[in-house]
Amino acid sequence: MHVLFEEEGAFKAATIVTDNDTSLQVETASGKRSKIKSANVLLRYDEPAAAVLLDQAEALAAGIEPDFLWECVGDGEFSFSDFANEYFGHAATALEATALLLALHAAPIYFHRKGKGRFRKAPTEILQAALAGLERKRQQALTIERMVGELKALSLPPEFLPILDQLLYKPDRNRGETKALEAACSETGLSAAHLLEKCGGIRSAHDYHLQHFLLEQFPRGTAFPAMAAPPLPVGLPRADVQAFSIDDATTTEIDDAFSLQTLPGLGWRVGIHIAAPSLGIAPGSPLDDIARKRLSTVYLPGSKITMLPDTVLDGFTLSSGRDCPAISLYLTVSPEFEITAHESRIEIVPVVANLRHHDIEPLFNEQTIADGLPEFPFHAELLTLWQLASACEGRRGKPSAMQGNFDYHFRIDGDLSDAEACRIEISARKRGSPLDKLVAELMIVANSTWGGLLAAKSVPAIYRVQTGGKVRMSTSPQPHEGLGVKQYAWSSSPLRRYVDLINQWQLIACLREETPPFAARSDTLFAALRDFELTYSAYAEFQRNMERYWCLRWLRQQGIDSIEATIGRENLARLDHLPLVLRVPSAPELKSGQRIRLRIESIDYLTLALGCRYLETVATAETSVENATAGALETLEAVD
Repeated sequence: MHVLFEEEGAFKAATIVTDNDTSLQVETASGKRSKIKSANVLLRYDEPAAAVLLDQAEALAAGIEPDFLWECVGDGEFSFSDFANEYFGHAATALEATALLLALHAAPIYFHRKGKGRFRKAPTEILQAALAGLERKRQQALTIERMVGELKALSLPPEFLPILDQLLYKPDRNRGETKALEAACSETGLSAAHLLEKCGGIRSAHDYHLQHFLLEQFPRGTAFPAMAAPPLPVGLPRADVQAFSIDDATTTEIDDAFSLQTLPGLGWRVGIHIAAPSLGIAPGSPLDDIARKRLSTVYLPGSKITMLPDTVLDGFTLSSGRDCPAISLYLTVSPEFEITAHESRIEIVPVVANLRHHDIEPLFNEQTIADGLPEFPFHAELLTLWQLASACEGRRGKPSAMQGNFDYHFRIDGDLSDAEACRIEISARKRGSPLDKLVAELMIVANSTWGGLLAAKSVPAIYRVQTGGKVRMSTSPQPHEGLGVKQYAWSSSPLRRYVDLINQWQLIACLREETPPFAARSDTLFAALRDFELTYSAYAEFQRNMERYWCLRWLRQQGIDSIEATIGRENLARLDHLPLVLRVPSAPELKSGQRIRLRIESIDYLTLALGCRYLETVATAETSVENATAGALETLEAVD
């Protein structure tokens, strides 16, 4: 005697060894013996043998149509064995009953399980919905199969066009398009970005990186809402100075300017003038909301996304030939370049010139200072301010920020909407020049002095703090060890950093002896601090990535297949002429400062990967100290 029984959701057949009424000991075709409950037995039979029952029943069940079964059976609950008798028109054999059981079990949308060997037909409306769902899945499977085929043939399926950004940056794994893309990537061995690029779904690698950033940081676009220009302040006193700024050629958000007046018998009166958009933007206003959401200007080669609309920048930037609202810090400086007093004012400052690095540095540099400056506009003022900056640097006991490193300027000729057709020029400018020191030191003076004033008046502010080598933002006036100052509150770039705008609001309230907009332990202040740190870091990472993209483009454009580099910390190599650092696994262990030559083997614009192989060591640390210093791999904090 044999039995058909159900165990762990599967049907099994075995031969009875011992029948104990409530339980059976059975032996399967493999010879394994086991104990089963009598309640689990679905069928007892004599033939065929247990070893062949299920195989023969599966073959017979394959010819049974579930639609016909559903039509034949009544609406009530039924046993498979009873229904087998009705279906076959006679007392069903063990083989026939088992075949019907398998057919019922294989059609769950037609027949619902109601117990051991018992079923009930699905209601008409439920069956129709289930069948429609099956058809949808079948059609989706066919569509996915078609899309996979098109992708493997490097053709972009039409369904992909409206959702390309989602597929690239935020794929929804429940969508058929995503499933097709993942399957095609698995079969081709390509990443989603590389496959879509080959299919024409990515206009350019530049666009790929830019759109990824915009989707994360500017999901609603970068355009500003239409709004009127903020009114300029009235009734402010006009300073009796001739202020001038010092910036790169591409700078349009001119935040700071300087002035110098001789004080007979006392020394000089040095003016540090900072643009004051806070006089036209009220906390909580629509313009504040815009700045609060953006938190900083975004910079990338060939373009930028400003924190504030052009209407604000045009009204408050320190452009030459205009009287501009500003907050001024006046320093009384002795002939020995000691700062003996300081005074802060809210005023209108006449700006008479916007000096540019490329125009002034050939005339004002270490060599021309040593040889005696030639005559050019503001040469005397620049020399005096540089001497003051040198004295300030000496008193701090710290070198000027970025000393010895390079600034890299990216010039892109062409329309960025067709980045692949653009031509890139990269030029290097060594940091630590007299102009750099002049600006950096006077910004340190302004930010540390105003930070000290806010702290002394117990006016809450956001400080830049460095202790134990770690730089962070804080609402507590703690030291900045890297700069050698007791406190440092970013206040000198309110046109392009939201933290500076907040501090400027607080500073104006302090100078006017008014209640500051942000109270101590303000949730708004803490939230702005936290969001600024995260956003500023994301913007900086994006800028580095875009600079890396253009560096890779430059290497290809110049046809360079080998390049020299300087080894720095942790065996990282900085390539010559480029702000590009990479690890070279093939290089031997070398001392920091040693020079090597590398072969460029691969460039990937989508991953921004540069594959290089070590060729040879071309110089030692002793013979390349200048190059090692200029290519220092550590990045010091910029003060402005």
